[in-house]
Amino acid sequence: MTGMLIMAGGAAVSPLVFQLAIFIMAIFVGYYVVWSVTPALHTPLMAVTNAISSVIIVGALVAVAAGLKGGSGITTWTGFAAVALCAVNIFGGFLVTQRMLAMYKKKAK
Repeated sequence: MTGMLIMAGGAAVSPLVFQLAIFIMAIFVGYYVVWSVTPALHTPLMAVTNAISSVIIVGALVAVAAGLKGGSGITTWTGFAAVALCAVNIFGGFLVTQRMLAMYKKKAK
């Protein structure tokens, strides 16, 4: 038996159900973490989010390259979708960060 199977009353739980439960718990934890951030930390948090997305986009580019070198078509298309979504997240995050930083600048008279 693998570590992914859990014995619950003598019956094994499917790995899909186990992973889905972890995903749902991560959604709740993420929701409460994000909404408890104070406004003073929003700009640094956006900068960290941009950094994480830039790492993810490298992995997505590797997936696209693997798909183009003889991999399956689904690898290419999911990698391409990941590149597109990460690019939107990165550029949108930079725009939001610039706008938030502009709020702290003194206005010219």
